Amino acid sequence: MSPRSVTAHASGYAVGVDFGTLSGRAVVVRVSDGAVIGSAVHEYAHGVMDEFLAATGERLPPDWALQVPQDYVDVLRHAVPEAVGAAGIAPDEVIGIGTDFTACTVLPTLADGTPLCELPELTGRPHAYVKLWKHHAAQRHADRINQLAHERGESWISRYGGRISSEWEFAKGLQLLEEDPEVYGRTDRWVEAADWIVWQLTGTYVRNACATGYKAIYQDGRYPSEDFLGALHPDFTDFVSRRLAGPIAALGTLAGTLTPAAAALTGLPAGIAVCAGNVDAHVTVPATGAVDPGQLVAIMGTSTCHVVSSDVLTEVPGICGVVHGGILEGLWGYEAGQSGVGDIFAWFTERNTPPAYVDEAHARGISVHDLLTEKAALQPVGGHGLVALDWHSGNRSVLVDHELSGLVVGLTLATRPEDIYRALLEATAFGTRAIVDALRGGRVPVTELVVAGGLVKNRFLMQLYSDVTRLPISIVGSNHAPAVGSAIHAAVAAGAYPSVRDAAAAMGRRDVAVYEPDEKRAAAYDALYAQYVTLHDYFGRGGNDVMHELRRIRREAETR
Repeated sequence: MSPRSVTAHASGYAVGVDFGTLSGRAVVVRVSDGAVIGSAVHEYAHGVMDEFLAATGERLPPDWALQVPQDYVDVLRHAVPEAVGAAGIAPDEVIGIGTDFTACTVLPTLADGTPLCELPELTGRPHAYVKLWKHHAAQRHADRINQLAHERGESWISRYGGRISSEWEFAKGLQLLEEDPEVYGRTDRWVEAADWIVWQLTGTYVRNACATGYKAIYQDGRYPSEDFLGALHPDFTDFVSRRLAGPIAALGTLAGTLTPAAAALTGLPAGIAVCAGNVDAHVTVPATGAVDPGQLVAIMGTSTCHVVSSDVLTEVPGICGVVHGGILEGLWGYEAGQSGVGDIFAWFTERNTPPAYVDEAHARGISVHDLLTEKAALQPVGGHGLVALDWHSGNRSVLVDHELSGLVVGLTLATRPEDIYRALLEATAFGTRAIVDALRGGRVPVTELVVAGGLVKNRFLMQLYSDVTRLPISIVGSNHAPAVGSAIHAAVAAGAYPSVRDAAAAMGRRDVAVYEPDEKRAAAYDALYAQYVTLHDYFGRGGNDVMHELRRIRREAETR
């Protein structure tokens, strides 16, 4: 299949669409140099359903997070034409469209791609909806997958740091089977949202190599065997063959062309290139221009995903996965991450900040975040006497355990809100340092930290990260980095560049070493980090099981 307009040179425009946790953003990018000339954002009407199911008002159990797929379609309907309008270009100047998604965000569909939640008889069934990446209610299913994999000596488990996450496709699929077998029986396809949206654009089900490798346990050309799946549950034996498997497209390649129906939806010309889907963090790498081994890209938002490429394969305990071609063609891509970062800061400002601080911020015309950051920045390192664990949404790396929870140690009657806020900022930086240490311990070099995402605006936080990790920090100035990355992949799929690496050289950009570690502060943070590691290992590696017990007690209380 050929796109309508394959160019032999870098001309025209590409559209990138980034589907985030709460909204979708579309950008129009000039193919010759990567300049963003138009953008638009569309908020999801249903947001994240983590307390109640919108269709019925039913209360959801703890650790659930659902979404409505129609919200994603509405992004295509509204944000794409608005971005093109803002760019002031004619739609027929667009040569391709690319998309990226949070992951693992997954949904059950019929054979034609119809989401099960859109069937009238299933609108009241929570398991018929999209399970967002931060749906963590499948932890016990992930635990069983991990235990069985180690008991059987499955070779693929080491590619995922020794533990499969509850966020990923198999754990969520097993939860669906065991908790709602009727909905599972109606499921013809278990689809990454990244691939579902491409399906809506092209009319063809194509899995992308990134999500398939990192989230669907696809290694060396194989998924886990039917024998393994059947040992988990007899009805899970054909999970891959009946519900999961499909053609796999490499990143930056053509998934298909825009159908007439999708053209009418987006306002773009039918027949233009649609590239294979991608994961939001991984697609960001070419937008930064950081395409060489050792450049660790951290996409910092509600959560943080860390990705780095290497020319060697090695096993790193506790990472999310290593996939050949998972980030860039010809390199091994390593992924790690933190389940909660910006979410933790938001939780504190929204639920734990005294009214007097809110009033002060309002009177000064600044956000509560800015006020707390300003007050926290006045302290010397360690001046608050606190250390925190950044596990409010569980631990993605390096413990891979979403039954863990947040912790602050050192509270006294003199502790102020800014003290706790700073401790939380530091905790997330310590979590990133733990990931850097794990990668280096596994012989994956890390020489530069490249940060993208909304949190780059917090200069104090960025300097703190540099001091804690002892790494220079480069900044991606654009707020649109994932969407730009999707546009870069679209340009490659349309033939404007021979490879993603070539496109990144022309279209990607970052400000190098904007922050450098200060030795005095770094040494002081070393002492705090040592205390973080002590708590990290004590509560996270079996020294004390209180966090898991509290989760168990909460679940029992919910069912009384």
